[in-house]
Amino acid sequence: MSSHPIGVFDSGIGGMTVVKEIFTTVPRESIVYFGDTARWPYGAKSVDTIQRYAREDTELLLAYDVKMIVVACNTVSATAIGEVERLAGNIPVIGMIGPCAKAAVSSTKNGKIGIIGTEATIASKAYERAIEVEAKLAGISCKIMSQACPLFVPLAEEGWTRHLATELVAEEYLNELRMNEVDTLILGCTHYPVLFDVIQRTMGSKVTLINSGAEAAKLVADILNENGEFSDRSPSHTVLVSDIPRKFQTVGERLLGQAMPEARQVIWKESWTVQR
Repeated sequence: MSSHPIGVFDSGIGGMTVVKEIFTTVPRESIVYFGDTARWPYGAKSVDTIQRYAREDTELLLAYDVKMIVVACNTVSATAIGEVERLAGNIPVIGMIGPCAKAAVSSTKNGKIGIIGTEATIASKAYERAIEVEAKLAGISCKIMSQACPLFVPLAEEGWTRHLATELVAEEYLNELRMNEVDTLILGCTHYPVLFDVIQRTMGSKVTLINSGAEAAKLVADILNENGEFSDRSPSHTVLVSDIPRKFQTVGERLLGQAMPEARQVIWKESWTVQR
């Protein structure tokens, strides 16, 4: 048993959808969540910058004596997961890419897998590489298609899950994937599960959607079970942000699906400082 918290970080608020899945899968675990809202979005930054941010975000979570780090950011998972693993040492690190790739390969029937995500995630080709590895292990051949969907993020944060604008944007982004008959689609951004229903309607009911947060949460439970580190105490959660935007609490609770602790601001001054 271990009462140490699980650390989760994202470039902003989107990682709350991952926390939601962790709450469902391992409800007794405490979470320390960091959203780097002052420097969001990571998806448009250079690889060098993303790697530096990833190191700084990891250092913050390690200061809270976490027993595991979940990188709830597809962009960091695609371009800087090695930096997190190096700093974390023996602490398990879970990214979004590997669990999704394994689930997608297990799910596909026709070998046609689609990926949607931020521009940085799509440009990295990280999902393609991971799917190729999993497909080889499974002894199958996969055709992979990808599509950047940057407008899905603001639409999710606005809560426009049934808005005509969202339907039109989804049709524009997803039409080619649908026409090429992908039967499995990876939601390669933590905001995208908020738009799950509209994406499913656009792609069709026969297409399996892979939620990166749900797949990561399953792996969290597996590792805690393997290491005998499930918590035996009531959970206590901490939310940290590098800036407190006007809509943070509203949007965060929308993505989480429940009330969340009031966020505390941390500021980078050669190291992180919590604002009281």
